[in-house]
Amino acid sequence: MYQVLEGLRVVEMASFVAGPSCGLHLLQMGAEVIRIDPLRGGLDNGRWPLATDATSLYWQGLNKGKKSVALDLGRGEGRELATAIVTARGSGAGLFLTNQAPRGAFSHEVLSQRRTDLISVRVMGWGNGATAVDYTVNAALGLPYMTGPVEAESQPVNHVLPAWDLICGAYSAFALLAAERRRRETGNGGEIQVPLSDIAASTLGHLGQVAEVTLGQDRPRVGNDLFGAFGRDFVTRDGVRVIVIAITSRQWSSLVEAINLEAAITELESALGVKLGTDEGTRFMQRDALNPLVAHAIAARDYDVLVEEFDRRGVCYGRYRTLKEAVDHEECFQAGYGVFEPVEHPGGHRYPTPGAPARISQQMRASPPSAPRLGEHTEMVLSEVLKLGTADIGRLVDAGIIARPS
Repeated sequence: MYQVLEGLRVVEMASFVAGPSCGLHLLQMGAEVIRIDPLRGGLDNGRWPLATDATSLYWQGLNKGKKSVALDLGRGEGRELATAIVTARGSGAGLFLTNQAPRGAFSHEVLSQRRTDLISVRVMGWGNGATAVDYTVNAALGLPYMTGPVEAESQPVNHVLPAWDLICGAYSAFALLAAERRRRETGNGGEIQVPLSDIAASTLGHLGQVAEVTLGQDRPRVGNDLFGAFGRDFVTRDGVRVIVIAITSRQWSSLVEAINLEAAITELESALGVKLGTDEGTRFMQRDALNPLVAHAIAARDYDVLVEEFDRRGVCYGRYRTLKEAVDHEECFQAGYGVFEPVEHPGGHRYPTPGAPARISQQMRASPPSAPRLGEHTEMVLSEVLKLGTADIGRLVDAGIIARPS
């Protein structure tokens, strides 16, 4: 972790991806993040993927380094402790991150009565408060009809990456820091609501796709072709599948030279009456003529020979791998590269664990922390944040309001 945000304390009461990833981003920049869960864990406590002993690797991945507090939130005393932690004094405290409904005991309206400068960041589904997750928002906004093979016709194709969750988590961290800066200047807190639907819709707007359909053209399904430029998958003579991309003129000329297609491309340009080297859109429009030429040239070469020439000329390409193959071979996963290091987590699970992906000049990137056990820091937080003594904490244990971690 870096120490850029040292002195900030964020209290997180969130499950799934967007909220916890927001907390993780802040923690990796040096903020203290306290996660509060029910005694038996939150809704994401057992989400897949799982280790062989049913430990959630998903939960460990999104919560590593956080301080875990487990309370009986079904009882008034447990909710009061959570409220006290959220609204505890301190110039860098009073920062609340949640995806719970904007009403009840943990609404901003209720919590801000205890701390008027409280900043709440609330991740939501739809902007009107209706329930949604990444995949339902994605379906509603049309992405599955742009994804998949052309032959799928009207059948939607879902994807595996929760993109809106991840963007929402990063944007929520940015929004929280912007609000914290405003509070330092004005003394004012407030609530920030970040709906997944708004993140997804605005992103499509930023990329020009809302304007595209508004002006009369829905985005077609183009299979594995890169929309608006040249790029798709090809197979080498020895059966290795690669993706080749040529967005810029330089990338295109490098590819043409690497696979000796200069004469064929000149002949094709003459026949079509176009210039393929100057405009990415033209290359996309002529993909039905270009793809067979490139496919034939790549199919005539073994992978090792092809990539030697690609690397020499700066062609933009990538080899298709399974995740297991990537973890075994790609530099970004390897210990010593800087992002991943082997870390032992609760349950004795030891595996490559990422730290902060940013590289900040003149700051050392610390080793990634392990995930906490559920409730591991409950007594520490009650003592340090709420100044409770051992007798009070012992009474809470005896009453079942808190539980010591197993």
